[in-house]
Amino acid sequence: MTAGAAPGRPAYRRIVLKLSGEALAGSQGYGIDPPVLDRVAGEIREVSSLGVQVAIVIGGGNIFRGIAASASGMDRATADYMGMLATVINALALQDALEKAGLQTRVLSAVEMRAVAEPYIRRRAIRHLEKGRVVIFAAGTGNPFFTTDTAGALRAVEIGADVIIKATKVDGIYSADPKQDARAQRLERLTYMDVLSRGLQVMDAAAISLCMDNKLPIIVFDLTRPGNIKRIVLGEEVGSIVSSGG
Repeated sequence: MTAGAAPGRPAYRRIVLKLSGEALAGSQGYGIDPPVLDRVAGEIREVSSLGVQVAIVIGGGNIFRGIAASASGMDRATADYMGMLATVINALALQDALEKAGLQTRVLSAVEMRAVAEPYIRRRAIRHLEKGRVVIFAAGTGNPFFTTDTAGALRAVEIGADVIIKATKVDGIYSADPKQDARAQRLERLTYMDVLSRGLQVMDAAAISLCMDNKLPIIVFDLTRPGNIKRIVLGEEVGSIVSSGG
């Protein structure tokens, strides 16, 4: 449990949840699966009800992957901008699910599109969080060549989050892909340098370096197990944690 956290009391005041687009696709592998949206929204409502401020950074890989398109010959910057637009689609879908769950939300986009989202302004984002609204950050950093993992780390540092929690389909960080290597070991605690030197696929190097420079802990957890977000917020040891202490 995080130092100073009492049983049943939140261990964190403000969190950033990094959701991949693939997470919203569920078992179908593409598009948006409404039952997954509803379940995630329900979990976020439980966490928000504890008084924790929740911001979400969403990916777009379930709709369009810029890197894959650029590998097929498309201009990388163009492909990345298309990927940013895909994250806005996911953000609006998640906003709808959260509001149906009874939460107030705001979508802030790094690429301006005022008809559907507010432009990203740091102080405005913090103000929304202080008022108890769930903030969804869309369009990555607004720049090509940067992943939504880097956007997650950047936004978390900008708004003064206590932790960034990254949702995956496995229960933490492994020494190798557990689906391909039966000898892969689960690593519960690592340092940022461990991740960088071992080339572990936690986040890209830019995101890890940003977290390391600002001593922002990263928790990697299994989104498919119901209740994990709340367990993390209450200070339980879930998944794997990357920090300066290891």
